[in-house]
Amino acid sequence: MANKKKKKHPAPAAQPAERRAPADCPVQPPRTAKLMGALCYLNVLILIPACSKWRHDDFVKFHLNQGLVLLALATVCACVGFLPHGSEMGLTLTLDDFKRILTQPLMVIVGTVAHFIIMPLIAVALCAIFHLSGPLAVGVILVGCCPSGTSSNVMSYLSRGDVALDVSIGILSTLCAPFMIPLLMQLLASQYVSVPTQSLFLNAVKVVLFPIALGVICHMIFGKKIEKVTVALPIVSQVAILLIIGVVVAANGPKLFVASSLVAIPVVILHNLCGYSLGFGFSKLMYKIYPKGFRYAQQKAITFEVGMQDSALGATLALTSFATNPLAAVPSTFFSVWHNISGSILSSWWRNHDDKHEIHWDSDNGEKGSAKSTVSAAHPFDADKAAKVAA
Repeated sequence: MANKKKKKHPAPAAQPAERRAPADCPVQPPRTAKLMGALCYLNVLILIPACSKWRHDDFVKFHLNQGLVLLALATVCACVGFLPHGSEMGLTLTLDDFKRILTQPLMVIVGTVAHFIIMPLIAVALCAIFHLSGPLAVGVILVGCCPSGTSSNVMSYLSRGDVALDVSIGILSTLCAPFMIPLLMQLLASQYVSVPTQSLFLNAVKVVLFPIALGVICHMIFGKKIEKVTVALPIVSQVAILLIIGVVVAANGPKLFVASSLVAIPVVILHNLCGYSLGFGFSKLMYKIYPKGFRYAQQKAITFEVGMQDSALGATLALTSFATNPLAAVPSTFFSVWHNISGSILSSWWRNHDDKHEIHWDSDNGEKGSAKSTVSAAHPFDADKAAKVAA
């Protein structure tokens, strides 16, 4: 009898892993995510100091101000289009995940609306609190009006959030960006400068919709053949983002490191952290209204989707639509570096917090001890980790 009882215990733990094919998925954090993180820190250690030595006159002489930036962001968006479901984390998803999202479009729409309300309003409030004006205020509001960043998908995965919801909100907010950015900028930033709404719309279409559409079409035509290339695309897109950051630094030169510009650093940090806080608070409120949809995993996804921005798009639009004021691209540049750091810290803390208090990733509202009583499939993060240990 004792032997029979011992055999029964491991069975339930082994079943959840059968829901996915973790052997094909990277383990915490994925190699591509590690390389992307390393490249992100590279711009702080090497790229920014190096580009700051490049004089603005030389920069303009080679006509790289807009051409390189448009090409770089187009590369990023094309890579997103090639990748399954919009990011490398899409490789961890199953069709069942997306069927569940499609049956509950309310969460995706509400999450997207929250993103385009919370972050722009935080930006306006910070501009008032710090008495920002001119290009710097425009830059802060511009990054607040951008869609959610693809890095949020990685952070949601690492924190055991709902990656499918995260990706869906990211895709919808990106598709809405060419329409929402000019509208929001006209409403919120016209008091600082004249907002070129037509230029914002056209540049957003060029560097967002067209490349993504091209990537998706190529993926549909070539199918599995293109999967050989997709392995390298996250790194290619990150290099393109670093190029955009380098362009911003070189375009501003000495102006970047004066007190009037460096005030953007605490503003960007507060912008990001307030986005996380209000995004989480909003999802908690929505849980009270619709508990079936806004559970603990969905709360994590919305937190990252609200707080993390497509800062590369913000920098690109600043350099192209506000070309006479390159300082407007500085907040997006700082945001690009900071939100990856804060997102990594938050996702790691969240995962360790859940382990410490035995909170199940699929619990209703993050109840402590729920891991003891909740029986469901393992989160992709844990399935990947188990597969690595088993191998």
